[in-house]
Amino acid sequence: MLRRGNILSLRSLNVRHYSAKVNIKIENSTTLKKPVYNFKGISENLDHYLLSAKRRELPQDVLKEIQNTGEYYAKVKDLTASLTKIRAEKNISQVTLKELRQKKEIGAKYEEQLKIQGMLKKLEKEINENIKAEELKLYGVMESFPNALHESVKDEQELVKYLNPKDQYEPIPELEHSKIAQDFGIVDLKAGSTVSGSSWYYLIGDGALLEQALVQYALKLARKHGYKMVTPPSIVKVEVSDACGFKPRDQNGEVQTYELKQDGLVLTGTAEIPLAGLAINKTFNEQDLPERVVGVSRSYRAEAGARGRDTKGLYRVHEFTKVELFVWAAENQSEGELEKLREFQEELITSLGLSARVLNMPANDLGAPAIKKYDIEAWMPGRGNWGELTSTSNCTDFQSRRTHTKYKNKELQKSFFVHTLNGTALAVPRVIVALIENFYDPSSNRIAIPKVLQSYMDDKEFIEKVN
Repeated sequence: MLRRGNILSLRSLNVRHYSAKVNIKIENSTTLKKPVYNFKGISENLDHYLLSAKRRELPQDVLKEIQNTGEYYAKVKDLTASLTKIRAEKNISQVTLKELRQKKEIGAKYEEQLKIQGMLKKLEKEINENIKAEELKLYGVMESFPNALHESVKDEQELVKYLNPKDQYEPIPELEHSKIAQDFGIVDLKAGSTVSGSSWYYLIGDGALLEQALVQYALKLARKHGYKMVTPPSIVKVEVSDACGFKPRDQNGEVQTYELKQDGLVLTGTAEIPLAGLAINKTFNEQDLPERVVGVSRSYRAEAGARGRDTKGLYRVHEFTKVELFVWAAENQSEGELEKLREFQEELITSLGLSARVLNMPANDLGAPAIKKYDIEAWMPGRGNWGELTSTSNCTDFQSRRTHTKYKNKELQKSFFVHTLNGTALAVPRVIVALIENFYDPSSNRIAIPKVLQSYMDDKEFIEKVN
């Protein structure tokens, strides 16, 4: 029989939350069941996960808690084993009590068994409370526990290739987009600032038409590549955003999303979030994977301009139209799907005539869900720098374990968590920046429209200044 000395004493909990002040709840919510974390796999490969976290340059307090995961999991295992033994002894005691009642032997032996039964119930309750306490620590750590990095991810960004390469890349300050766009009357930053504040804007005339042309072209290309169109909501529940790895605040305390706190909602920074939510609690048939969707939405970023750079013009804004690609894949498909997403993005950027570079991004640039990420950056001569246009990531089962999205293997008659991938098809303002700065001709005072967009812009070849 287990004695009290073998049971951990109860104590008050002080669980820290790293990236956001979130109330950790391990019971089911109104929308999502509690996440299914692979604690056993993480514990057995903790050194690998810890190294990934270090390479991501996470804060020291987060690294320390990640290091403690193995200890927390071991305690839960030991306590669960103790609980099993206690329940087995309680069952034996109950059988003994029943037999004594049947024999009508209600004496000292019966009283002793009653005492044993009471003690076992008390121990069972105490162990249960300890298990909940240790599980709370485990789930608390998982709030900031990043995915393990892919073996191909380096500590410095790696050039994969150039698209439409130039002989040289020189800054040309007079091609800075905001001055040209406002001079042409296709963007109004002053009115945007008056109405909404800094980093808000109006697209007007051919500027608004260019946005729609870009969206329609990206959607057409996506359909050609087998993506099903979706119009998702732009506001989601906080718990859905959290499940996708998007926290209201990052690890530096910088506000990332606009929250509707009274309603428990956030404005999404990307359609990735509601697209992932489309398959909450869903089980795909493996033969139907990969499932590919493309969604258009307005996206909202509270941190726009907060870093003190790129605050001029359209490069970093609070609200914008974005066409997003999302994929659910079987485990053995996800690496190939990441390459297909990258190839789609390369085709789109190349067809627009933009000179760009494809990068395999370093460990410290990846969000918590991603094991690997490619960015495509276009040369923007007016900015005198490369500017990110697209990004694509493989999140493996990071999101699906939180959204309970699975696929069933018919042969094994077993379900597995799907792998999710996401990629930018097109983020409108930054593409407009790149188009203006690369295709404005000072000699003719016109902006050339890429051929692939002309049919969506009333067959115009140029954007000209409005008199």
